[in-house]
Amino acid sequence: MSEHGSVPLEFVEYGPAEMAERSRSFYEDMLRRRSVREFDERPIPRGVIERSLRAAGTAPSGANMQPWHFVVVSDPETKRRIRALSEEAERGFYEERASEEWLRALEPLGTDASKPFLEEAPALIVVFTENHSVDERGEKHKTYYPMESVGIATGVLITALHLSGLATLVYTPAPMGFLREVLGRPDTERPFLVLAVGYPKEGCTVPSVDRKPLERIATFVDPEGEDRR
Repeated sequence: MSEHGSVPLEFVEYGPAEMAERSRSFYEDMLRRRSVREFDERPIPRGVIERSLRAAGTAPSGANMQPWHFVVVSDPETKRRIRALSEEAERGFYEERASEEWLRALEPLGTDASKPFLEEAPALIVVFTENHSVDERGEKHKTYYPMESVGIATGVLITALHLSGLATLVYTPAPMGFLREVLGRPDTERPFLVLAVGYPKEGCTVPSVDRKPLERIATFVDPEGEDRR
């Protein structure tokens, strides 16, 4: 074991029937998760956000470097500034940088350069990747697999917020370097994405989409006839 020592594993094992039921229930709950672009402006409980961030912080990471930082923005003026700079970047994307194929792929979702949800959502969680960590002495240390680690943590965060009863939208302005300047983050960090969080607006609709079936997203290499319940 490492020089840091070890502690007993806290693990809860379930019987086959309960395992099956818990996995079914979780899948059915997550199947209802959708990206929402129309938010009610009601404030959301800060404690829910804090506990969801704590849950995200439990994610595995390369060498346990935990290379993430989450900035929660509820200040209206800061949200307005983020929206203005995002829409400026988006106009460049839709008018100049996006290929015809990309625009056709986006068309069923009805997206364009206008991003009102950045102001309407009561909270924006801006996720940053730490390419280097800084210790208490101010010394920089390289992080390992930061993008993969932050991606996993963000997935946990989205799941935690959904299971708490909140809707989210993943948003990635391009380029998004302005987020570091607006939020005063150090040059050791790089913006990863913006997560809009809140309650769906009454009457909110979402695009009708299909999910790929299991056989399109997974391959099993196992003994023939193995029980997969």
